[in-house]
Amino acid sequence: MSTFTASMFESIKGALTKNNEGASSKIKDYLRCEVGNTYTVRLLPNVKDPSKTFFHYYSYGWNSFTTGQLVTVVSPTTWNQRDPIAEERYRVLRNGTEKEKEKALAIKRRENWLVSVYVINDPVNADNNGKIKLLRFGRQLHKIIMDAIEGEEASELGPRIFDLSPKGCNLRIKVEKQGDYPTYVSSKFSTPKEIEGLDEADYKKTYNSAFDLESYVSVKSYDELKATLEEHYLGTKDTEDAEELTQPTSSAPTPAAKKATVKVAESDESIDKLLQDL
Repeated sequence: MSTFTASMFESIKGALTKNNEGASSKIKDYLRCEVGNTYTVRLLPNVKDPSKTFFHYYSYGWNSFTTGQLVTVVSPTTWNQRDPIAEERYRVLRNGTEKEKEKALAIKRRENWLVSVYVINDPVNADNNGKIKLLRFGRQLHKIIMDAIEGEEASELGPRIFDLSPKGCNLRIKVEKQGDYPTYVSSKFSTPKEIEGLDEADYKKTYNSAFDLESYVSVKSYDELKATLEEHYLGTKDTEDAEELTQPTSSAPTPAAKKATVKVAESDESIDKLLQDL
């Protein structure tokens, strides 16, 4: 029998609903979903702490106005803390000149979630099949998942979307193109189906292998983020400190820390990899 219980599902549901109310160096751990393909996965709960099955966060990204490199920042609003970038954008968009407003809009704000998944079929990289990966997703997939947890599909799906047994339901992530952007609106959960190559003896090991999602977000203090803003957006800080500023000071955000992260990438291609709004 599956070790995933109804109480675990209720804890996941409560935490995700609460998040609604209220970039990582480990790129290899992420499942890359490319346009024109359909990926099949089974969502994995955090059996040690079901409330941490999903990690909900906000981030910004822009090309540095001093170096031209991509800067990505996890917003402290993720932890309900002050955000110097949000404060600057608000000030400019409310009282700035048209030129200043245009510049501020270059900073793109994203809302994302992370969840561990067992990969059943990756049509692009078959080596991922049978492995556990991180799925980063945005509002489109979030709506589909929430409908399955507590929406119109909850009575039929509910806990089954986290169940590795034959009673469980796969998530089929269909990536299509809409204009210049990918769309995931055709994605859906399947009817209950057995996972080939995975039996009851594997369930516990697979569940226990889910990622510690919070460890994938490095943290920076308010002052460090402000310095990053001054250097890469305002252009008021010497660039000699750039290398130091782009190195994370910690790999795991904790309730005590409640800070944000910054990472600088090297090309425009990285924008698609790090900021793609699923």
